[in-house]
Amino acid sequence: MKILALYTASESRGTVESQPAVQLRAGCGIVGDRHYKRNAKPAEQITLIESEAIAAFNRDYQQQVESHTLRRNVLTEGVDLNALEGREFLLGNIRLRGIELCEPCSVVGKLLAGDLTPPQVVKALLGRGGLRCEILSSGVVRVGESIKTETP
Repeated sequence: MKILALYTASESRGTVESQPAVQLRAGCGIVGDRHYKRNAKPAEQITLIESEAIAAFNRDYQQQVESHTLRRNVLTEGVDLNALEGREFLLGNIRLRGIELCEPCSVVGKLLAGDLTPPQVVKALLGRGGLRCEILSSGVVRVGESIKTETP
């Protein structure tokens, strides 16, 4: 269970950029990301998505969607994010709490539309859109660090 990629966008609907490391601030979000602010709502601080969910979408619908296109902050491998809703876990050494599933919205539907219509994209990604999390401790996370679902 590890972090495969980290992404931020400095403005709403702006370009998503890959980062080797990001600074997380408890209660605020990712420093430099569009959603970063003091006392940010827990569900707006950081989002995660499974690489396996993107691969399944691409396989099932003959697509070639790249992970950054879904506009989530963290691409994971080997972890069932849906099972972490309501639970605390570690992203590297940073404590997070899964708040709610990050179901796809019409913006993602429009971005990925092509052979599929926006509503078909949204339906195809239901239950596979990732997890919204609250950041409970501050620090830096890096690509390649582990995700631990059993916290001490």
